[in-house]
Amino acid sequence: MNHKDRYFNAFKESNGRYNEIELGEKLGLNESDTRQIITQLLSEYKIEYIQNGLSEYSIMKTVKGKNKSR
Repeated sequence: MNHKDRYFNAFKESNGRYNEIELGEKLGLNESDTRQIITQLLSEYKIEYIQNGLSEYSIMKTVKGKNKSR
């Protein structure tokens, strides 16, 4: 499992209890690597920028099917 997958899985499990840099440090990543992973996850629409607890990011909720707004 690569660093991005490990970080994303830990991010989902943390549920906003850690800020994103602290979470990366817990996984042995430096701040630069953590920010690069966050950028990749944002570009893949796996996370979004939103203040959520201690973290400023949240897992993207996907909409399945059409006309979900009804």
